Amino acid sequence: MVKESKKIQDADLEKIIGNLLRYGVLTASVVVLAGGIIYLCRHGSQLPQYGQFKGEPDKMKQPGLIWAAVMRGEGRPLIQLGLLILIATPIARIAFSIFGYLLEKDYLYTVLTAIVLLVILWNF
Repeated sequence: MVKESKKIQDADLEKIIGNLLRYGVLTASVVVLAGGIIYLCRHGSQLPQYGQFKGEPDKMKQPGLIWAAVMRGEGRPLIQLGLLILIATPIARIAFSIFGYLLEKDYLYTVLTAIVLLVILWNF
């Protein structure tokens, strides 16, 4: 009896990538919803100050500072984290595709996908 080697098929990769995208969007949605609830509970009764412009604070611009603010339980940085997760989801899909193409030994698509990933990361 010859043992059949188990190779990853295209359908398997599509299923894994589909789940990656599905769970990434779901996770981002839950994080944004939680941040929105926290923000509204703490600041929902405040009136907006449209008379003066205030830019985003540094804690909303850098991932390390966003994470520190999230750990303090702040709502707006939690919303921002959810948006970062949403942005990172398709980027993770591209990175996973590279590994999938390598497993399939499809080197042309591996190189093309790596170039796409590098361009996206360079512009990010």
